[in-house]
Amino acid sequence: MSVQSAAADVDVDLRQLFASLARNWLRILVIALVVTGLAFAFTLVAKRHYKAVTQIKIETGESVYTRPNGANDNDKPLLDEEGIATEVQIVSSSDILKQVAVKLNLARLPEFDDAANMSALGKLLVITGLKSDPQEIPAEERVLKKMRDGLNVYSVEKTRIIAIEFSSQDPKLAAAIPNAIAEAYIATQGSAKITSNSAATAFLGPEIADLQRQVKDAEAKVANYRAQSDLLLGANNSVLATQQLSELSSELMRVRANRAFAEAIADSVRKALQGGGSLDAVPEVLSSDLIQRLRERQVELKANIADLSTTLLDNHPRIRALKSQLADLDSQIRNEAQKIMRGLVTQAQTAQARENQLVADVNTLKAASARAGEQQVELDALQRDANARRQQLETYQANYLAAASRKDRNYLPVDARIVSEAQVPSEPYFPKVLPIVGAAFVGSLLIMAIVTLLQELFSGRAMRPAAGARFERIDEVAMPVIRQEPVVETFEDRAIDQAAAPEEVLRPQPLERAVAADTPLAPAQLVDEDEHAARAEPMAEADTVDAPEPARSALGEIDIDRAAEKLIASGAARAIFVSPEGDEAAASAVLVAREVSDAGLRVLLLDLTASGAASRPMLDSGLFPGITNLLASEAQFSDVIHADLYSDCHVIPVGTADPVRAMRAADRLPIIMQSLTTAYDLVVVECGPADAQGISRVTGDATEVFLSMLEADDEVAQAAHQLIESGYTGLTLVTPLGHEPPGRPVPGRRTAA
Repeated sequence: MSVQSAAADVDVDLRQLFASLARNWLRILVIALVVTGLAFAFTLVAKRHYKAVTQIKIETGESVYTRPNGANDNDKPLLDEEGIATEVQIVSSSDILKQVAVKLNLARLPEFDDAANMSALGKLLVITGLKSDPQEIPAEERVLKKMRDGLNVYSVEKTRIIAIEFSSQDPKLAAAIPNAIAEAYIATQGSAKITSNSAATAFLGPEIADLQRQVKDAEAKVANYRAQSDLLLGANNSVLATQQLSELSSELMRVRANRAFAEAIADSVRKALQGGGSLDAVPEVLSSDLIQRLRERQVELKANIADLSTTLLDNHPRIRALKSQLADLDSQIRNEAQKIMRGLVTQAQTAQARENQLVADVNTLKAASARAGEQQVELDALQRDANARRQQLETYQANYLAAASRKDRNYLPVDARIVSEAQVPSEPYFPKVLPIVGAAFVGSLLIMAIVTLLQELFSGRAMRPAAGARFERIDEVAMPVIRQEPVVETFEDRAIDQAAAPEEVLRPQPLERAVAADTPLAPAQLVDEDEHAARAEPMAEADTVDAPEPARSALGEIDIDRAAEKLIASGAARAIFVSPEGDEAAASAVLVAREVSDAGLRVLLLDLTASGAASRPMLDSGLFPGITNLLASEAQFSDVIHADLYSDCHVIPVGTADPVRAMRAADRLPIIMQSLTTAYDLVVVECGPADAQGISRVTGDATEVFLSMLEADDEVAQAAHQLIESGYTGLTLVTPLGHEPPGRPVPGRRTAA
């Protein structure tokens, strides 16, 4: 599997993670108590600091300085945030602090002079150039610097209150300094008002006299120009010519409307008479009294003719007389309508004449109004100048009278007053024993808990396969018992075990002959050469003569060098070695790991044999912590990785933990394998006589599987056949026979760096 897939299959075991707090509770508590004790000691030896506060209220009453528009400060609104911030800067200004420093003689106090009470460490820092020499700074600046360190001036939110806060080692001084600053600020404000009053009276006096003369001249110019230009004023303070022009324009519009109305009516009557139409549609004809009476007579005659027609014929004299009268009435009505038309025409002609006269008058007044407008512009300019000078004169006079009255009567309205004086504090604000000790205890507990959790997390003990991961449960790899064969005891064996002389001893293993042939003998094994030279030499010759040449099999196995070359060429990340012949064949994994390491790659050998046959010859001991300690959460990676005494290879031995407890956490073995393949170029795993199902738990991407063999017997052939049938078609047989053993161990190599 790849690094990404392994990371996705890994989850944090919260139970295991937080269980580390319970396992390390004593260390956490001891460190927390030590830190708490140090904090308590600090509170006992630290210098006490006292703090006091004076409050000033910024008033918005009258003031004496002049605004740009000439208005007095009596009219100014409440100070905004910027105004309050300005006053805060004034309170903490250097001028006021200097006044307070001189008044209270702060320069004589060691608290305000770094040069007076410099410690030995401070003097050493000054000598070495790591700190500036306070003597190079003037005493006044040193005092101001210390005052600013303990001073805090701020405005209370949403109020016009300014708080002056000061801290000092002397409680009386902590209260005296803010009170003195407040008094100096108010005194400075009063002094500024006195200066402002004097400056105002000195400035406004000559200005008022000059303005009075200017106002008189400006108003005289207005009157003279008005008389010369004949700009007579009418209603609403308008020029007379302009007013007359407006009135004539209104009259002209009225006359034009009347003329148009008369012409329209006369035209409608004319059309009715010429076309023979009815005159009843013309309102002006119907409004005539004579026509109305004629119409009434006409209606009466028509009614009589209708009544008589029922009994008389049309040629009856009476009917003929009535019809004759009716015709006369129609003629009279038309004549009367013609008279009305002639009257309307006359009325229209009269209106036309009036209109012509008005047009002439309007044209005359237009020219006069234009000249008056030009003159009015000049007059308005003179008037504005006169009004502006008069307004400025009135403002100067009001300010002058106010300033003069304050100066004569020594009245100085203040813009600030003290609302709360600082009191001598009875308790220091620093150090607070309970908050400091409590914070130290809680903080140290929290930090130690975090450190413990991080150690547990980074060690891998708090990791477990995620839910749904494809890892199967890993069973313990069954390891064979070391094969023992009785041999005749040699002289060297007798020298090692002088206390006991058994009839049969373990025959030296091929692995031990391969990897530890040149290991120096222990002191107990050394014998006197003079006593045993004669006996040892014949035995050595006998061994040389009787030692048979190693037999080569015909199963296609390769030697150690070719196995190492194959791993380097393929770029494999894991090399799994299976030894069906037991621990004797474990030498292949050791020798291949050393060969690849000597080629310059980072190699680690993981020993999963039950007896530690692969790691014990590399470390000359089986007492080192290893994979079982890591699985049992008794050690970290840095504790179980050791250096091979005969090469640059690293090794993780079997370990010293309880195997049963270690196998309970066997699910972590794939995670451990992935971590190792990430850190090393090649991880060599010696599995002993494991089957295909057993090694499938430790295989992954870029894995090569080897079968170690010493003799080509049926056991080896059967193991190879089973692995190939299980899917490991790239199985490679390797034998350690014929490989040269390594040299002596490197001094001082024990654990991996």
